[in-house]
Amino acid sequence: MKNITSARSTKTIVTCLIISLLFISDIYAGRALPPVQMTIHPAKTSESAKKYQLLPKAEELIDADAAPLYQKAVESLPAELNTDQINKWRKTEPDKLPQKQVQAALEQFKPSLQLLEQAAKCKRCEWTEDLVQNLTPYRNIAFLLTLQIRFETSRGRYDKAIDNIRTGYALAKNVSKEPMLIPGLVAVAISAVVSGQIEQFVQEPDAPNLYNALTALPQPLIDLSDQLEIEGPDTAQKVSHITNRMERQIAALQCVEALRLYAGTHNGKFPDKLSDVTEVKVPNDPVTKKPFSYSRTGTEAILELEATEGSEGRDALRYELQLKE
Repeated sequence: MKNITSARSTKTIVTCLIISLLFISDIYAGRALPPVQMTIHPAKTSESAKKYQLLPKAEELIDADAAPLYQKAVESLPAELNTDQINKWRKTEPDKLPQKQVQAALEQFKPSLQLLEQAAKCKRCEWTEDLVQNLTPYRNIAFLLTLQIRFETSRGRYDKAIDNIRTGYALAKNVSKEPMLIPGLVAVAISAVVSGQIEQFVQEPDAPNLYNALTALPQPLIDLSDQLEIEGPDTAQKVSHITNRMERQIAALQCVEALRLYAGTHNGKFPDKLSDVTEVKVPNDPVTKKPFSYSRTGTEAILELEATEGSEGRDALRYELQLKE
């Protein structure tokens, strides 16, 4: 019986990793990610920034099922997608995006993106088929949505970009409701690509500060505890390193926004140490519960979290920040 369980766990791990590689290979390919380099600008807090939410509020949800809408969204995708071009654009700096070409491409996908927005506002998501067998369209949907976020950011339409970020996180939450591990990991991957767009969003000179919105996200954002109950300890450990990195990424973005707030009220300067930030609470590492490692030299600063034991560097984070005065 032990050998059967072990073989099953090994098969699950391999399958999960293969599926996850469809989304963001660097995170799941068994190696540490390179440092994230960001140029940020001072940003004073404002009452208007407090209105932003990165998940729909409970009172905004309607009594409907999101799953059929997601199914219609993937069915509405064109038969052939130029995924290479989409992926290139969604990683292009906003000021270098070919606006007319991207706008024309996104117009083709408008029906699918509108269905995603509708699904995000549903109270329920009751999957009626085996999601594991049909994950590729959800990869494409996630990539299109992140391109939409990048495009709206490039046009300075920050409210629209935030609306799409909210739709992306809602998609991830709903995919994770499928009671199998592989969709859960895909949900983590969707969350990660959405968070990657936030990394770009907060670098825009006049982008609203998202500290409050990030702080309001549930912890963990994607909870796979139910799925892991039927898995072996080896699987659980490997999955924890994947989910840890996602949670750390969100906490790091909170730290970045706290630093922007500090700079906005301290003559455009970084603090000497994180404890100097008193305007808002700076989050700790959500895994170890310890503060981020932080250092600064003039207009440059480094935020860092070391890899946890057994992760082989996969959940380590390093943000190299340049502050524009």
